[in-house]
Amino acid sequence: MNPTLPAEFLWGAATSPHQIEGNNIASDWWALENGEHPVVPERSGDGVDSYHRYPEDMALLADAGLNAYRFGVEWARIEPEPGRVSRAALAHYRRMIDTALESGLTPVLTLHHFTGPRWFAELGGWTNPHAVGYFARFVTSVVPILGDVRWVCTINEPNMVATMAGAQRAVPDAEAVRAFTSGALPDPDPEAARILIEAHHIATEIVKSGTDAAVGWSVAQQAFVAAPGCDDQLAEANRLWEDPYLEAARDDDFVGTQAYTSRLVGPDGPIAHAEDPGNTLTGWAYRPDALGLAIRHAWQVTGGTPILVTENGIATGDDTRRIAYTGEALEHLGRAVAEGIDVRGYLHWSALDNYEWGHWRPTFGLIGVDRATFARSPKPSLAWLGSIARANALPTAEHREAQPC
Repeated sequence: MNPTLPAEFLWGAATSPHQIEGNNIASDWWALENGEHPVVPERSGDGVDSYHRYPEDMALLADAGLNAYRFGVEWARIEPEPGRVSRAALAHYRRMIDTALESGLTPVLTLHHFTGPRWFAELGGWTNPHAVGYFARFVTSVVPILGDVRWVCTINEPNMVATMAGAQRAVPDAEAVRAFTSGALPDPDPEAARILIEAHHIATEIVKSGTDAAVGWSVAQQAFVAAPGCDDQLAEANRLWEDPYLEAARDDDFVGTQAYTSRLVGPDGPIAHAEDPGNTLTGWAYRPDALGLAIRHAWQVTGGTPILVTENGIATGDDTRRIAYTGEALEHLGRAVAEGIDVRGYLHWSALDNYEWGHWRPTFGLIGVDRATFARSPKPSLAWLGSIARANALPTAEHREAQPC
């Protein structure tokens, strides 16, 4: 039997600024993409022009039946130079908030989604001794536009940010970025983790001082499982990759679960995904059960912090497969809810096919985009997820197999 969901359960989709807006020219990633010797295979360029087309994007989500949209503000646009805040950029993001609310979409606003200003990166980014202060100054500048925003995510996937910082300590920036875009990453850097946790707690205080928003952050969960006899290695992998960031969320209003696949932990630690015809376009194993594994782990480690699924999805060009994956993932979410875990919503990654950090080929979107004309093409999966949202009921296996006309 499916569990009953609260009436205010969030059903939505997620994006990040750099991946969809286009021409984020003051950001650190723009510099990596467009320098004399670019270090990523493909550039974000015009993105999918969502900086200008966000009303259409939001309307498509709302018309399908979704009630929430997770999007971000771009630090590099708001503070393109140290201490110089762009009132025009703040007004732009306030218009996005207003448009979401007018469309019937609850905004879930992310303050930092991987990218930052170029000047911040040139000062060492999160390794700079003043990094927390710089971030706090930025967050303070954003709070005045957040008065009626009810959900704020301070930092997206801080464990992946810490991993990038660790790579940058070990190798030149170009090699670190290549590692990030290929998935060949070292463990998260403990010192960067400490700084990011401090930044999150200070940002939380700033947001709460000026709003009534629920505040948390999102964690990239690996949904690790132990090979036979490798329980100690599993505990160590979780300690390195997830648990410090989940523990930091124990007093938060929510923690964002982000899960796509599962990884086996063997005698020597996490094992890379084996090549398989069933793998997704990112090379990850097809594991819709990862969402349930991640939710249970987050609930256990945080000691019961409410959970918001801030990202879950699949990179595939086959939308029937997207529906099958998402439906099964939601069934696992439902089982977790039936066990008494407090899950507040599900936000699919992603609303749009977008720039996946150096690559355009992996398509996660509920909406396709012609990158020459920027024409939007809603996929059947959008209507399918919208029908679930309208019913506010988790799908059964039969519902999962039935696509809308």
